[in-house]
Parts: sequence; C-alpha cells; structure tokens
Amino acid sequence: MAFAVSLIAAGFVLSASYQVYAQDRSRVVKSVSSQPLHQPQAPSNSPKQPLVSTQPTSRPVRPVLTNEIVVQPKPESLVKKIVSSSPSMGALAAGRMVYNAGTSAMLMRGIQSRWGIPYLYGSSGPNRYDCSGFVWSVFRDAGIEFTRSSARTLWAASIPVEGDDRYKFGTLVFLNGLGHMGIVADENGFYHASSSKGITYSPFKGYWANRIVGFRRLPVGMAPVQE
Repeated sequence: MAFAVSLIAAGFVLSASYQVYAQDRSRVVKSVSSQPLHQPQAPSNSPKQPLVSTQPTSRPVRPVLTNEIVVQPKPESLVKKIVSSSPSMGALAAGRMVYNAGTSAMLMRGIQSRWGIPYLYGSSGPNRYDCSGFVWSVFRDAGIEFTRSSARTLWAASIPVEGDDRYKFGTLVFLNGLGHMGIVADENGFYHASSSKGITYSPFKGYWANRIVGFRRLPVGMAPVQE
C-alpha cells in the first residue's frame, strides 16, 4: 500500500515538472524570430523611387530632356552663304562685283564646285580643266555664254578695265604673255586652273606679280553688269 502511494506521488511530480518545462520551452520558442523587429512598412500607394547611387562620381547627373528640340535656321543671303568658305571673300562680300548679285553668286558656286579638280591642257571638264576651259565652264553655269576659246582669243574679244575695276569679282585676269588666265577674286588674288594644284586660288603677290598682262571683262551684252 505504501509502495503504491509512492508511485502515484512520483508520477504527479513528473507530470508537474513536464508542464513547467513545456511552458518554459513555449516562451523561449515564441521569443525567437527570424525577422528583424520594429521594421517600418513602406506605404502601399507610394510610387517607386529610382535608385540613386551614393558613390561619388566625376560625371554630373544631367536632367532628362523633356522639351522638343526646334532648330531655327538663320536667314542668310545667297551671296554671303556661298562666299563664307572662300579663300578670298573681300570683293564679293563688300559688293564689289562686275555682275549682279545673282550672277556673281552662281559664278562663285561654279568655282567652288570645281575646287581641286586636276589640270589637263585643252580640257573643259568635268573631270579635268585647263585655264580657259575652267573660265568658260564657270561662266556658262552662271548663264553667260560665249565660244570656248584660248586665253589669247578671249583677250581680244573682251573689254579692258582699269583702276579699282580690275579687282572686282568676275573680272578676267590674263597672265604669262596671254598663255594663262583666271577669274579675279579681289585685290589680293584670283581663281584659276593651276597646272600643279588644279582649280585653286592664288595671290597676286609673289610668283604672279610680274606675270600679269592685264585685266578685262566680257562685253556688256554677254551678262548683266553690276549697277
């Protein structure tokens, strides 16, 4: 009888000890969490912000361009636009021209379109030019027609000019004993077909200074003259 009572008492003690253990274990398990506590929640309706680097950089951050780009062309006269890239633009830009502005602009355009094309004796283009062939083709493109001929023949058919008129753009200059010719740019130089450089610009000073025979222009009936 006493043995049975002892077994019952021992069981009661074991049961009580297990409950205490279970409660302590439950408290320990509940206090452990794999997530950080007190973490603020992001608002659900707020838009996502782009990530911005906090690292220093040598390139400035440029704002995104949202406005439409509109390029306004600058109005320019035909003469100024054509002359802007010419080696010598003094006479034409200042209005010192033998012919009217439209014809002079076409003359300049014809010169520039042939720039650098090689020289070939007796040729009038489009891939090679001699001096008189160059002059004839440029004037023809500007609407001034005359018979393709040598520098000497054209000298006899043209009109002499003196003084400041010699250096108006469009005047013809004759050189090397009438064996060569070109188109005056201004008082500083002229355009011509050079045997070494092709279609080019050369100054009067230096090599050509003592080789100039004279200056002439085409008859009035061949083209509109500058008033």
